[in-house]
Amino acid sequence: MTTALSGMQTEQNRMVSAASNIASSGPSAAAQTDAEIDLASEMLYVMSAETNYKANALVLEAGADLWDVLMTIKRD
Repeated sequence: MTTALSGMQTEQNRMVSAASNIASSGPSAAAQTDAEIDLASEMLYVMSAETNYKANALVLEAGADLWDVLMTIKRD
């Protein structure tokens, strides 16, 4: 469960970094094509971070479910 939590924190940091890069791009970018390429790659990072975050959340949920089962077995 610690690994899943660590993975979620890593993906959150990636998301914040990509959001910051997207926010800082715009009309002041050097060339229009460079800005488009950067935005496209940053959006891929956002989508990747979202998918990885969801996967880690599912792992964390599965770990919590297993913990509940172990606690039930221990009580019986």
